[in-house]
Amino acid sequence: MQQDLTTIKRRSAARLLGALPAAALVAVLAGCASPAGIEPQARPLDGAEVGLAGTEAAPAISLEWWRELGDAQLDRLVERALQDHPDLKVAQARLARAAAGVEGADAARWPQVNGSLDLTRQRYTENGAVPAPLAGSIRNSATLQLSGGWELDFFGRHRAQLEAALGARRAAQAEVAAARVVLAANVVRQYVQLGRLFEQRAIAERTLAQRQEMLELVRQRVAAGLDTQVELRQGEGALPEIRQQIESLDEQIALARHALAALTAQAPGALDDLRPALPALRDVPVPQQLPADLLGRRPDVEAARWRVEAAVRDVQVARTEFYPNVNLTAFVGLSSIGLDRLLEAGSRQYGAGPALRLPVFEAGRLRAQLRGRTADLDAAIESYNAAVLGAVRDVADQLASRRSVERQLREQQQAQAAAEAAYDYAVQRYRAGLGSYLTVLTAEQAVLAQRRLGADLKARTLDTHIALMRALGGGHAADATLARR
Repeated sequence: MQQDLTTIKRRSAARLLGALPAAALVAVLAGCASPAGIEPQARPLDGAEVGLAGTEAAPAISLEWWRELGDAQLDRLVERALQDHPDLKVAQARLARAAAGVEGADAARWPQVNGSLDLTRQRYTENGAVPAPLAGSIRNSATLQLSGGWELDFFGRHRAQLEAALGARRAAQAEVAAARVVLAANVVRQYVQLGRLFEQRAIAERTLAQRQEMLELVRQRVAAGLDTQVELRQGEGALPEIRQQIESLDEQIALARHALAALTAQAPGALDDLRPALPALRDVPVPQQLPADLLGRRPDVEAARWRVEAAVRDVQVARTEFYPNVNLTAFVGLSSIGLDRLLEAGSRQYGAGPALRLPVFEAGRLRAQLRGRTADLDAAIESYNAAVLGAVRDVADQLASRRSVERQLREQQQAQAAAEAAYDYAVQRYRAGLGSYLTVLTAEQAVLAQRRLGADLKARTLDTHIALMRALGGGHAADATLARR
């Protein structure tokens, strides 16, 4: 009986001792840092909140939409810009950097193996634990070893790091697309601006010729005693005025050529012979309201969305830092005192085993890190929201401008026709001696103003079309992976 009691006590004690490590682990886990209570505050906008619900999708836009203007000279300039401009190369370099980040994140998921060779010449102390004959001697030692480790991704840290890197790479891809859209639009707009200046210059030269013709008529009338020196001086003074305007336009043309050369990565004088005319705007289908698929068309919005995805994964990585880290390590090699014995069988050494790391006390470091990543996520979401609002406003502005410019151009054409007729009538009356030269000058000023306005509105019609193509994403198609999220 006594023996049975003793046996029971021993078994109870053994069970208690066996439970102590588990109990200790539970106690340690209870005292560990916790990510509880740290959550993002921002929320991404959806299409319905910005007026895209219930609208129709926009017509498809070609990636090379500028070719629809039918100007081969312009096509070559855009192609050169997209090939050589530094801004686009910067975006492409950032994409290459992001792609390297994906490779690095993926490599961290797999075992890592390293080789090492250590050679040491050492004197062993006589006052330590090393016995004779090593004590006090100088010996050579060598270690040749392969070591490896593999972190087991039980809590998904490496997977989240890879997803974050993939998000950053996709954002960089979208940013390259956005840079292409903006660069192409800027080249076309600058080309149109240069064409507008040449059209304004042609109007000024036409006006100069008209004024020279009228000056000859005034001189004839003065010689005949029909006009006075007042009309003559008015006619002579009108010529320097228009010549000054031509000179001013020549300056603007030179600056516009330089700007276009810079956009196409050329020297300032490379385009000195370029004389573009305003391209004819073909009948290209465009939306009449905000398109439902706008957010999927804009590469800048897509890039912002991928930044949000990457930030979400970064928060997941920060959360996994609160959990245990398990590594499998192993090594195999040779080690000896004396180089001549390194390759002997007795110099072999090897080992393997697991390593567990668990954060117990970090003085708030892990929670601070998680709060920082969560704040980064909030910032990424708000940047995305700003991109969405900007995109919606951009398209709405361009649609409004397009409709307004079309109406203005119709009114201007009627006004110019009336002004041209009035000028012709005023010249006829002056030739017949029925009207004054002042009336001719007044009518000419009205014609000149309408011709200039017509050139400006024609250029602005093209400009709003270009801006609308850019605002609609320039033919960009959203990443299918993002569309499913």
